[in-house]
Amino acid sequence: MPGRGIALYPASLDPIHYGHIDVAARASKFFDQLIVGIYDNPNNKRVLFGIDERVDLASQIFQNYPSISVAKYNTLTVNYAQSVGATALIRGLRVFGDFEFEFRMGMANKKLAPGLETIAILSDEQYMHISSSTIREIAELGGDVSSMVPRIISEALHKKFGT
Repeated sequence: MPGRGIALYPASLDPIHYGHIDVAARASKFFDQLIVGIYDNPNNKRVLFGIDERVDLASQIFQNYPSISVAKYNTLTVNYAQSVGATALIRGLRVFGDFEFEFRMGMANKKLAPGLETIAILSDEQYMHISSSTIREIAELGGDVSSMVPRIISEALHKKFGT
C-alpha cells in the first residue's frame, strides 16, 4: 500500500534489544519507510556503546528489513523528523511509567511540530520486562542476556565488559 509515508523511531539503543526490534518491525508495516533514529547526545546520557557502534549494530540487526533504515542524529527529535520528511514518531510502551513520560513528550512535540503525530506501540508481552539498562547491568556482572538480545549484541556486550 504505497503512500503511507515516513516514520521516525527515535531511541538511544544502548544496547538494542528484542523489544526495540519488535516495535520497529511492527511499526514498519504501517509506513513506506521507518527510520530508526539513534540519538547522539553523550552530554545528556551516559552511554556504553558509542554512536557509531550503536548505528553499526542496529544496521546489522535491520539489514533484512527492506523498509527500515538506521541513522544517527544529534538535534531536537522533531527537527530531525521534519528534516527527513517523517510525519510520525514511533514510541514503544512497556510499563505504566512509559505512558506518562511518552504522553508528556508527545504533547511537547505536538506544540513544537503540530503536523508530526506520535504513535505509541504497546510492547509485546514477552518483551515488557526488557530494558537497555537492565541488560547492561546483567551483562556487566557476567549474566546471560541471550534471551533479551540478538547474539551479535550479546557478544558485543561481553566484549565491552570483558566477561
